[in-house]
Amino acid sequence: MLDSLVTSKTRIKLLLKFFSHSNSGYLRSLAKEFEESTNSVRVELNRLTEAGLLLAEDEGKTKVYKANHQHPFFSEIKGMVSKFLGLDDLMERIVKRMGDVQRAYIVGDYAMGIDSGTVELILVGKNLDEKYLEFIKDKTYEKVRRKVKVEIMEEDPGNLNGILVYGT
Repeated sequence: MLDSLVTSKTRIKLLLKFFSHSNSGYLRSLAKEFEESTNSVRVELNRLTEAGLLLAEDEGKTKVYKANHQHPFFSEIKGMVSKFLGLDDLMERIVKRMGDVQRAYIVGDYAMGIDSGTVELILVGKNLDEKYLEFIKDKTYEKVRRKVKVEIMEEDPGNLNGILVYGT
């Protein structure tokens, strides 16, 4: 769905990153996270900033990007991204009820902007409520008709390839 509207895979990744949760990022970290060249990420960051969808702020020598909550289409884009992911409700419930969730990543096809019908998540945290997670996965399937696979890790290995949708 989203990939038929937006032809740039890098732009899709940036929209997912910035509009799925209140994330921010800088050029090199985004390029590394997306496994893309800094040039392709820079081009899309510039386009989204010029369109007013992203804000760029200087933090020392680093330019940090984040979604522009004041943009007239902010709510619509956030809604499209949430529907594309089918995870807005799931993430909210997980964070509130699962225990000490430190980070949540979307990995696999959805992280690349492809709607394959299976959403893969990695949750990082300790003593998470796995029984509740099974209940939420079933409810999510009923609601958005997408299978949800979740892997739980106690520690972030630091090399996860996906989109960080919760945590820092």
